[in-house]
Amino acid sequence: VQLQASGGGLVQPGGSLRLSCAASGFPFSNYRVAWFRQAPGKEREFVSSISYGSAGHTYYDDSVKGRFTISRDNVRNMAYLQMSTLQPEDTAVYYCAAGVHVTTSPPRYTYWGQGTQVTVSS
Repeated sequence: VQLQASGGGLVQPGGSLRLSCAASGFPFSNYRVAWFRQAPGKEREFVSSISYGSAGHTYYDDSVKGRFTISRDNVRNMAYLQMSTLQPEDTAVYYCAAGVHVTTSPPRYTYWGQGTQVTVSS
């Protein structure tokens, strides 16, 4: 079982990044996918999630609503997080996760990627 997040980097305030999450080893389409982030000295926090299957119901934390878009491709076993209008407070390590529960709680997710660093700075 593997989740591999990629696409992080250094971006200026107001810029955009697209994170990718590649899944393997489990029935990806049957799992909810979420993105979390963790800034230095802070707890891991929920960013966004998308439901399993083709319905693709999406949820966002208020801090990213209107700026981030989550999506998934069940054929390619991929999930994405398109991030726009990035701000310094978005700086964190971003993790993708997969689970079967409708929740924003990290411990309720079964599979985790290794994280990708996003730094927003001028």
